[in-house]
Amino acid sequence: MSTREWVAVHRKHHAKCETADDPHSPQVKGIRKVLWQGAELYRDEAANAETLKKFSHGTPDDWLENRLYGRHTLLGVGLMLVIDVLLLGAIGLLVWAVQMVWIPFWAAGVVNGLGHYWGYRNFEVQDASTNISRWGILIGGEELHNHYHTYPTSARFSVRPYEFDLGWCHIRVLQALRLVRVKKVPPRLRLGAVRPVAVLDAGTLETLIANRYEMMARYARGLRSTCKTELQRLGEHRAGADRQLARLARRWWHRDADRIPGHVLPRVQQLRSLSPVIDTMVHMREELRQLWLNTTLGRDQLLERLRLWCQQAEDSGIAALQDFSRKLCAAC
Repeated sequence: MSTREWVAVHRKHHAKCETADDPHSPQVKGIRKVLWQGAELYRDEAANAETLKKFSHGTPDDWLENRLYGRHTLLGVGLMLVIDVLLLGAIGLLVWAVQMVWIPFWAAGVVNGLGHYWGYRNFEVQDASTNISRWGILIGGEELHNHYHTYPTSARFSVRPYEFDLGWCHIRVLQALRLVRVKKVPPRLRLGAVRPVAVLDAGTLETLIANRYEMMARYARGLRSTCKTELQRLGEHRAGADRQLARLARRWWHRDADRIPGHVLPRVQQLRSLSPVIDTMVHMREELRQLWLNTTLGRDQLLERLRLWCQQAEDSGIAALQDFSRKLCAAC
């Protein structure tokens, strides 16, 4: 594929993620289709003239792209075959075959398939992206796909200390050689002195919005811890849930309502009704999320809602909410 075609399809995926217009969403087309026919889905969408017109802006439009890459799309793989055979002899044919399968299967199939279907999530973004592995080695860091969709303009995909992004290592080497310049990495939340709720300003609101995914990840940790304590207090047998279902509910309590499977939602709602503490925390999580989803309110109105939220958290008597409110008031 030419640069223009690949970029257009990829941009459309991000713009229409997990909708019927997404070129390769396993949530829509099915995991088997995307996993085994991911490259074919890319080629099919690249033939859509409307996609190219709408999403290919800013891609290379020079002599190399138009006369070489665009016209001779098989030249690259052909040259690779010649190089492999010259360097390795007959075994070069096997190496070349592996290379030809690697990108279509791993990048187009595994990342676009499993990366939106199975794995763990550190951040609750609007799509279904997941991290396939904590170590991004086989696909240059794309295994950390949830982070990629959370911070799509970041040069580094690893966020937690236990994660590894091989692509970031390559970028750092090129940076040391002064061949590239890193423009953006994931934002780092900084906490200062805790301030009274009444003096929270627009800077706090901007910090919250810029670090919203990290803040919600911290909220999720407090919510899970509180849920565990509450379930122990209630007793799972009194809550009417066996241990497997209770674990399932704890797994989904901190997720957006539209991301909770239909067969889990009734049990989650039942357990919420038995614990006012859990119900309050889930409810206030949604209120906090609406702060940056709301596009109709001005900055002053959003700031007033943030102050009100923090005050309600401090007055709730719930330790996890009070602790989180203090973190918000210390954001700088």
